[in-house]
Amino acid sequence: MAGRRDDEYMDVDSDSGGSFIVDEREVDKAAGRGAKAKGKKASRRKEKGKGKATEQAYSWEASYTRSWDAVQEDEGGSLQHAVEDLMAQGRRRRLLAPTAAIRRTIIRHLVILIDLSSSMMDRDMRPTRFDLTLEYAREFVAEWFDQNPLGQIGLVGMRGGVGERIGDMAGNPQDVLKALESRTKLEPAGEPSLQNAIEMARASMSHLPTHSSREILIIYGSLTTCDPGNIHDTLEACIRDKIRVSVVALAAEMKVCRELCDKTGGTFGVALNDGHFKDLLFELIPPPAQHATGRAGGPGSAAADLMMMGFPTRLPDTSPRALCVCHSELKSEGFICPRCMAKLCDVPTDCDICGLMIVSSPHLARSYHHLFPVKAYTPIMELSPDEQASRSKSCHACSTPLKTQHAPGSAPSVSAVSPLDRYRCPECQNDFCAECDLFVHEAVHVCPGCG
Repeated sequence: MAGRRDDEYMDVDSDSGGSFIVDEREVDKAAGRGAKAKGKKASRRKEKGKGKATEQAYSWEASYTRSWDAVQEDEGGSLQHAVEDLMAQGRRRRLLAPTAAIRRTIIRHLVILIDLSSSMMDRDMRPTRFDLTLEYAREFVAEWFDQNPLGQIGLVGMRGGVGERIGDMAGNPQDVLKALESRTKLEPAGEPSLQNAIEMARASMSHLPTHSSREILIIYGSLTTCDPGNIHDTLEACIRDKIRVSVVALAAEMKVCRELCDKTGGTFGVALNDGHFKDLLFELIPPPAQHATGRAGGPGSAAADLMMMGFPTRLPDTSPRALCVCHSELKSEGFICPRCMAKLCDVPTDCDICGLMIVSSPHLARSYHHLFPVKAYTPIMELSPDEQASRSKSCHACSTPLKTQHAPGSAPSVSAVSPLDRYRCPECQNDFCAECDLFVHEAVHVCPGCG
């Protein structure tokens, strides 16, 4: 039987041969109700999301700032002054550290644990995390030995669930840099193991004397660790042996890494980009301050004892060739141990015959500046008319002409940078340029005006 055909009804055939009669007016009403309900739900979701974005922001969002708002154009529409201010601010950031006399350990022993797992091949840092880590590690070792000539560095890799010794503890920077040169031997693979690597580093520092510091630096790019036991037992052993652990993470913060740093007195940081990664590494170059419990006579602390050192005699190139005790090679130049008269290649080192610590007076003097650092120079924002007439118009160190007044609109937006390129020593009251300010605090460590 044929279905009804009318203007207000529609016949819909089904597979079963039956027919359905649908009222178009009911369809329109149902569609209108559905669209209205859908619009209300969408508006509620939008208002809810907006309220969440304004009221419940994520904690990690607070670490990001609108850096483009800090760049302001000058009167001529140029960004040159703003860029110079940002660069000068970054160069002076390390000079604003506390300058008070703090008890520090100048004889340091550091073991660097490098993550060699497959996660180091990620390309979020160019060219890869692994290549950038090797590059920054070489720069860190060179600068670390320049600032801490009496220290020693060892290298341990974390790869395949075990700890691999890359380089033994050595006081010669060339030996440490040579261990970091071979990229093929350090190719990342497998998973890292924090516990195995820390135990290996702790075992290599178990024989060290109490007057030297024991430090571990971990460069970690993974989010997992493959440990054979309870890593908290290793943490307790580090606390008992007074080993300071610091971590520079390349991926994200891990609770176990944070605990390692907090409970041992180290520092923890997550690298946001390439430049921040380098800053986190170089902040660990100065010797760390000792804890308050480290004073002589304090509970659970060793007293500050005197150390025995030997100052060797340097042999000229014209001296007869003789075997050295460190490499068993015939050499003309070298150093003579003052106790056993053995021949050594480089200093500072420990004599292989009598065990005496051999140092040179320049190395000892260069390590001494950490105990009494040069005070930070004060940036001069402007000069009064009397000071413009009486003050020197050139740098006290290099005689470079200094400004007496800055151009309108060229004042920097940060207080650490002087618009006059003039920085004053708080002790001798002499003015220096920005280049001499950096050179005094990073290389000379002695104010030319104070003598």
